[in-house]
Amino acid sequence: MADQEEDFSSLPLPDRFTHKNWKVRKQGYEDAAKTFETTPDESDLAFRPFLLDSGLWKDAVADSNVAAQQDGINALCAFLKFGGPQACTRSRNVTITPIAEKGLPSTRAATKQSALEALLLYIELDKSDPIIDDLLPSLSHKQPKIIAATLAALTSIFHAYGIKIVDPKPVLKALPKVFGHADKNVRAEAQNLTVELYRWLREAMKTLFWNELKPVQQQDLEKLFEAVKQEPPPKQERLLRSQQAAQAASSNAQQDDDAEPEADEDQPAEIDTFDLAEPVDVLSKVPADFQEHMASSKWKERKDALDALYAVANTDRIKDGSFDDIVAALAKSMKDANIAVVTVAANCIECLAKGLRRGFAKYRGRIMPPIMERLKEKKQSVADALGAALDAVFASTGLTDCLEDILEYLKHKNPQVKSETLKFLIRCLKTTREAPSKPEVKLIAEASTKLLTESVEATRAAGAEALGTLMKIMGERAMGPYMDGLDDIRKTKVKEFCDAAEVKAKDKPKPVAPPPKAAPIGQKKAGTKKPALGAKKPAPAAAAPPQEEPALPPPKAPTNKSAPSKLSAPKALVPPQKTGLQAPKKISGPPSSIQSPRRNITPQSADEDSAPAPTSKLGRGLAGRPLGRPAPLSSSTTTTTDPSPSAPAPSALNPAERLELEELRAEKDRLVRTNEDLRTEKSRLQSQIHELQNQNAQLIEDHTRDVLSIKAKETQLVRARSDAESAEAQVGRLGRELERLKREVKRAEGER
Repeated sequence: MADQEEDFSSLPLPDRFTHKNWKVRKQGYEDAAKTFETTPDESDLAFRPFLLDSGLWKDAVADSNVAAQQDGINALCAFLKFGGPQACTRSRNVTITPIAEKGLPSTRAATKQSALEALLLYIELDKSDPIIDDLLPSLSHKQPKIIAATLAALTSIFHAYGIKIVDPKPVLKALPKVFGHADKNVRAEAQNLTVELYRWLREAMKTLFWNELKPVQQQDLEKLFEAVKQEPPPKQERLLRSQQAAQAASSNAQQDDDAEPEADEDQPAEIDTFDLAEPVDVLSKVPADFQEHMASSKWKERKDALDALYAVANTDRIKDGSFDDIVAALAKSMKDANIAVVTVAANCIECLAKGLRRGFAKYRGRIMPPIMERLKEKKQSVADALGAALDAVFASTGLTDCLEDILEYLKHKNPQVKSETLKFLIRCLKTTREAPSKPEVKLIAEASTKLLTESVEATRAAGAEALGTLMKIMGERAMGPYMDGLDDIRKTKVKEFCDAAEVKAKDKPKPVAPPPKAAPIGQKKAGTKKPALGAKKPAPAAAAPPQEEPALPPPKAPTNKSAPSKLSAPKALVPPQKTGLQAPKKISGPPSSIQSPRRNITPQSADEDSAPAPTSKLGRGLAGRPLGRPAPLSSSTTTTTDPSPSAPAPSALNPAERLELEELRAEKDRLVRTNEDLRTEKSRLQSQIHELQNQNAQLIEDHTRDVLSIKAKETQLVRARSDAESAEAQVGRLGRELERLKREVKRAEGER
């Protein structure tokens, strides 16, 4: 017996995994787990046989012997834990179903826990979608215990990873079926899973399956939901391997930079029905005669067409498509004389904007101005419908896109339009998630400040509320310049609105790095370079020559060089030393031009001393200097060893560089003037555009009024024609009656 055991232990692990003796398999599982734990990394050769033949794990997790099965699942957990993502992707296709059917329903608590740990490891190493897809078929299994065990595993998965990692939509769609199961244990586990999903999704989850449950089940769940509402928002309890690596890298970076830890970003995101709903093809359900009825002269037919559109568009999510014709018809309906048509059209716009979200942004420019123009309607029900439509359009775009139209209608001559537009602006500031930019803050603050002097009290209060809401977002410091011109009463009112406002955006100014301290020219260290103006990094080819190199032997005669162009490499200059310079020697022949940027050799005559030439310390020429005029040199730097008054004072710029500097200054002045001219032209064109837009709006309004007047006149004309025809008929009847009476009179006279 001892010989047999020794022979079994000498077998390779794959052979022991498939041995017919359960004891050999059990010992093989245990040895495999120990081997995996002692491997140095994921590329160890111990993992190779199990990566090449993943079918070994299918038999291990579904071993017929319960004792061996427990060790087999433990070996799989060790394989996943130490084998890395490759171990996960190679084995999950063959192990998830056996784990769901054999491991999760096991009567052994340790086996059940190991099976659940294996599922969690599969998700931790890669992603959850393949695991959930393989688990969902088990919810249709014939054995109730397998369904209940799978539901319990799904509950644990959502509890550990949350809905950001695990997509809840496939599970939500399968819930109505398990709630209708005959086994009470299955229904109980379905309740537990639903409560866990409610912790993450809240009311948004009800849109997918709630109506398919029985009223009794809904009542039981509502009671369980009440306890969940009192709990704090859930957080992800188990991290993926990728999240663990990112967290470790972030911690190391914070320790290296001595930076404060960032705010907790694991707060659960708000989930709405749009994220969970399936897109609905609304265009295919719109009645074929929609456009025909919208062009009808009868308001009842127009309203019926809009009611039919509202019925199909009132869904959580709409499939994107070409809604240009429908949007054009809805925009035209905003000018309809019948307020019932306007109200239903506004409701349709709201449904389309909420259902399309970002897909509706391309229609904003066509639909928002007509809605805002119709805000002059004083009936509250119509104003509420128009406001809801504007809110939905804003949610599909953003503050930056809508701000131009809002500011334009804040100048409207109609006080009702101005007031409703201001209310819309306040709602936008409260719901936006991105703080406005500084130019936008200026525009909003200036427009709101002007409204503080309106004659209508409601408009003045709304202007103060807009300033207070903006202050809540940007902070009191950023709003200080716009509050200086207000009196104390208005400042107090604005601050009251600021304290009471609830916003979703907060301005987070980026920290500005302090500029590097520039050392004086005479104190720069050797080898330091000043980067070119506007450049990120200095060019490596223009590096300054090292100071330690000995001076090259002087040439016999200076070499004449042509002056480089503006695009040539920067030139190294030779500033005077603090100890003074030697008197320059007179050299026959033409004067030397600018030196090469790569060599710093001063032309000298043969009888000069062999002292090393002074080293350049100014950097890369004009590209590394400010455009201001050079500062005058100190007296110590201009002192020379030659007391002769004819010795020229050294200059930081040679004539060619000074000429180039003057040209750059002239070019800068020309660009500044051009920029100012362009800004003036832009302002003029914008004012013309606004004026034309106002004229166009006035013409449209006049045209609409004329059309309505013409229709009224036509109706009166038709009515008058009908009255005339009736009068003519009456006259004809009276004439005939008169003729009859005359005949009767003649007959009576003849008889006498």
